[in-house]
Amino acid sequence: MQVPFAKPYLKGHEGAAVAEAVASGWVSQGPRVREFEQRFAERVGAPDAIAVTSCTTALHLALYATGIGPGDEVIVPTMSFIASANAVWQCGGTPVLVDVEPETYNIDPAGIEAAITPRTKAIMPVHQMGLPADMDAITEIAARHGLAIVEDAACAIGASYKGRPIGSSEHLACFSLHPRKVITTGEGGMITVPDAAIAERMRQLRQHAMSVSDLARHGATDVIIERYPERGWNYRMTDMQAALGLCQLDLLDEILELRREQAERYSRAIAGIPHLEPPFEPDYAVRTWQAYPISLAPDAPLSRNELMRVLLKDGVPTRRGIMNIHEEDSYAQPPLRLPQAEDASSRSLLLPLFAGLTEAEQDHVIDRLAAHVSALAAA
Repeated sequence: MQVPFAKPYLKGHEGAAVAEAVASGWVSQGPRVREFEQRFAERVGAPDAIAVTSCTTALHLALYATGIGPGDEVIVPTMSFIASANAVWQCGGTPVLVDVEPETYNIDPAGIEAAITPRTKAIMPVHQMGLPADMDAITEIAARHGLAIVEDAACAIGASYKGRPIGSSEHLACFSLHPRKVITTGEGGMITVPDAAIAERMRQLRQHAMSVSDLARHGATDVIIERYPERGWNYRMTDMQAALGLCQLDLLDEILELRREQAERYSRAIAGIPHLEPPFEPDYAVRTWQAYPISLAPDAPLSRNELMRVLLKDGVPTRRGIMNIHEEDSYAQPPLRLPQAEDASSRSLLLPLFAGLTEAEQDHVIDRLAAHVSALAAA
């Protein structure tokens, strides 16, 4: 059996929705993008939302609108996809990489406190794999030091922290709509925005800072000459993508429930396999199960990479646990020692998990995992 690692959850009607967008003539940013923004904001309890081309451009735009520029420092957990740090760099700022909590893989509030300098302007908590970070602790630190918060919520659509949906806070939060995330538009991102003035500025910045949108000009009854009061970028989502996104929002609750059921099934099985540790479940959060991480115990009879290789030969693709940015050449200077993240990343891997994973496929993953670990443990 060959098990996919991840697949988007599509029901078959999405093609017609995209075709309808094409037939309308609005194939770039238009009315479907605005509808998608409104429904996304409503779903997470935010006043507004801004659709863009990816979560990376969402983070860049959010940081820029927050005022991050050359010489500014933004505190970022090292255990995250490299886009988290790259977005700071794209603003001319410096990402200051800090350690994570060993159980949640999320940014350690104590590490934030220790990393603050006079140049620190913002904190970027990452809700890793859809598990919310400890936002009360992070918000308290930010308020005490006068720092902004930009949430990297790439994996967190549908997650909640102490009963509050991620995206509903007073901070800018950035979501990913990549095919490996909970819902998808192919490529795409979304920023939830608490302030109407910031939302208006970000809408302009995503289209070269043009003073009037294409949609407004199209519906005008008189000639409109647009202006460019500042410099911006082309980060516009298309109506074709938004049509897919609207279909995906209709399925979000179903997708979250399927992922939860699969994660619980994995956890029950892994409890009986020696040398494997299931993911930690804090009582303060509801996660999305965007991914299912397991960790090899320190005394495991094989390494993480060895286990990944033997599983791949049996038709079970896996991925390494979340990368550490400070261990990549692009961010290796100055050298850092962040022991919790280094240990967690080196011992963790991600199992196939997606809405649509069949019971037979999941059984095959569990069977091969147990066979390899148990056989080596007995040897």
